Amino acid sequence: MSTVNLADLVIFAAAQAWRHDPEILASGITTLPRLAASFAKTYYNPGLLITDSECWFVEDPVPPGPPARPKLVEGWAPYARTFDILWSGKRHAMVVPVQLDRFGQANISVIGDHARPKVQMLGARGFPGNSVHHPNSFFLPSHNTRVLMAGEVDFVCMAGYNPARWRGGVKPAGLDLRLIVTNLCVMDFQGPGDAIRVISLHPGVSFDQVQDNTGFPLARGADELPVTEAPDGDALAEIARLDPNNLRATVFKA
Repeated sequence: MSTVNLADLVIFAAAQAWRHDPEILASGITTLPRLAASFAKTYYNPGLLITDSECWFVEDPVPPGPPARPKLVEGWAPYARTFDILWSGKRHAMVVPVQLDRFGQANISVIGDHARPKVQMLGARGFPGNSVHHPNSFFLPSHNTRVLMAGEVDFVCMAGYNPARWRGGVKPAGLDLRLIVTNLCVMDFQGPGDAIRVISLHPGVSFDQVQDNTGFPLARGADELPVTEAPDGDALAEIARLDPNNLRATVFKA
């Protein structure tokens, strides 16, 4: 990774989640997914709808960092309108759970027993409704067995490919889990029986390293896994333009 740093590689890889989406709302939660959604709109897919992460639909991405006035406001994005988009399935979010299990069930609520948690976090927030209404992808900045854990997550906030958790045993109509981008690799849910599989490895990372840092068996997308595609000079320039405050440099510790 001598010419492309990890943050830029992750932004470029995560942007592929929205590259071929129809005209929907692309929501990237936290810095790198937000930049990935912005990059997907400006570089691949201008039909995507994005917000300024506050209250406006915008034509041009608003950089993360100090508040900036949108160059061109396309409309108001209050909760009611955003939920109308969400419930209709016209949104694809990339979220950052604290735990993710082999089913794709995600947790952002508590660590430990819910009655007496070791750590209390956000609560389930919008995860339950998001997971059964529209596509979801994931960014995991630290790929390890505490995050990609053995067994089931401590508190199921987001539905996954676990029939035991489906109401009446019926798969939710909007359940659609797509991409997982971590600091080690890119994965999806296209393994046998919706299993999580590795589809590319970041430079210098082996499959064994990824498996050793995962709490459940992983499938492989190919016998010889490719190296995660890196952005070229034009793509790097666009990423830099979208992040003039260079907040992406604060995500991974050297």
